[in-house]
Amino acid sequence: MALDESHEPNQLHFLVVPLGSPGHYIPTIDLAKLLAQHGVRVTIVTTPVNTIRFGSILNQAIQSGLPISFLEFQLAHKKFGIPEGCESLDDLLDLGLANALFLAQNSLQQEVEQFIEKLNPKPSCILSGSFLLWTGETAKKFQIPRIVFDGMNCFTQMCNHVLYLSKVYESVNESDSFVLPGLPDRIELTRAQLSFFFNSGSTDVKDFSEKLRISESEAFGVVINSFQELEQEYADAYQKVKRDKAWCVGPLSLCHKNASEKVQRGNRSSISEEKRIKWLDSQENGSVIYACLGSISRIEPA
Repeated sequence: MALDESHEPNQLHFLVVPLGSPGHYIPTIDLAKLLAQHGVRVTIVTTPVNTIRFGSILNQAIQSGLPISFLEFQLAHKKFGIPEGCESLDDLLDLGLANALFLAQNSLQQEVEQFIEKLNPKPSCILSGSFLLWTGETAKKFQIPRIVFDGMNCFTQMCNHVLYLSKVYESVNESDSFVLPGLPDRIELTRAQLSFFFNSGSTDVKDFSEKLRISESEAFGVVINSFQELEQEYADAYQKVKRDKAWCVGPLSLCHKNASEKVQRGNRSSISEEKRIKWLDSQENGSVIYACLGSISRIEPA
């Protein structure tokens, strides 16, 4: 899975930079495969542990001849005070080190730029997560279009857009409910339910949130791991906000036709598929609720 310099003349080349978290890495890897299936040459910027952990998802695709390669850089673990081998948020035993890991990942900017400087021609596009602000700076430096990858959906994007513009949450108490204006449905929230971007009193968080919004506005466009049939009205509304530069390309997991590829995409389950199916079959219809708390949520015993 080393970097392969061979490519077809005039072939599109996307430099893909995932954020170091399973919830970002896995769909970004899926998107890289989808691009390669459409003839795009893809180079994925990664680190050694993440190459082994997430790169295995693409082993079959690479062996089949899809133009995907990995560009590995070492993280400066000691410099940023993170344990050796911790290269993804869910590797951290102490989530208080999350910012240190984020800074370590940001420090890859110089090495990535040195790689780009040696390329002729330059990459056609930089595709990266929205939190990786430095990729926007690099894109501007080399005059390369940047596309932001959003692993969530248009509904979330529209809620955040309305919250930012209306500031409707600022005039209510933490437990009081309010309605988000201008959305296709009546969405009622409390201030306590909002993300830390809207709830934090930290100046640093507010500054980062503003830089994030500016960086997204300067990007060429955004691709979203959703599909229009799921949220047609919100997809249409977000298209207007982004001036037709938003593309729903999900569900990205469907790029894997082989079941064996899909099961490699996350951590191995502690319960076998047979046991899960048997348990589900034993429950009454409509009695099971699926709750996804995210890859870095930690549930403490009561």
